[in-house]
Amino acid sequence: MNRPPTHELLALRFGTQTGRLARENFLFADDPCATDTPAGFDFYIWVIRGQDQVIVVDTGFTAHTGARRGREQLHHPVEALAGLGMDPTDVSHLLITHMHWDHAGHLAGFPSARVHLQEPELAFCTSRAMRRPAPRRPFEAEDVNAAIRLLFDERLTLHRGTATIVPGVEVHPAPGHTPGLQVVRVHTKRGWVVLASDSSHLWANIRRRAPFPILDHLASMVEAYETVEDLADGADHIIPGHDPQVAARFPQVEDDPRWVRLHEEPIAPYTDPAALELRERVIS
Repeated sequence: MNRPPTHELLALRFGTQTGRLARENFLFADDPCATDTPAGFDFYIWVIRGQDQVIVVDTGFTAHTGARRGREQLHHPVEALAGLGMDPTDVSHLLITHMHWDHAGHLAGFPSARVHLQEPELAFCTSRAMRRPAPRRPFEAEDVNAAIRLLFDERLTLHRGTATIVPGVEVHPAPGHTPGLQVVRVHTKRGWVVLASDSSHLWANIRRRAPFPILDHLASMVEAYETVEDLADGADHIIPGHDPQVAARFPQVEDDPRWVRLHEEPIAPYTDPAALELRERVIS
């Protein structure tokens, strides 16, 4: 069997949230990680770069929306492509893992891209569930309207399951956090890496089987952990959607250190937050 081509895989930490407590990242209060200690929570977009293709995964949020929701935009997610020597018009495919406000805020920023979304995701964020404040809270009406405009412009591809975008880049359904969340599997020189996005916000969520508290279906979220692990070539080949350790554990891009290279081996070990909390208690 022919091996798929390899791709560069880059991550940009474009936003952050301060003042967050660790217990806000875990569903169950008795989890060892669910403490009242401060916990970092960051926001990322990703770029997949092959020989003749540029693919962007997720678009982040606007500064205005971030400020309204208590998050800080550190870098404009679209404009930051310039640090990689790229223009938004160079992007041929835009993969949206799900339609939450912090992942789909710049859908109109890539005028040449074919946009990819799971059909159940669009169905949910345009369904009767949006009549209620709690289900619609993680969505922005402007983002949903932008997706519908892309559909009418014949630029939105709606998938019903696994799909190959280009050789070596795949999308796979991993519902739980939302009904139509998809993860992105990328073949790199270190093997298959999975952009887990919010199927696992932090490495601790998947490694400890400790679910994040914002979810559509708990059992599906836990099953998605197994899906992601089966797709990846190892624990460090799984990239969570909001873990500050992502930006710290991988080597920086020389020309623009805001970006890190996920196709390279990590340069620092993973730190388990529960183990760190226990160590700090012993020291104190």
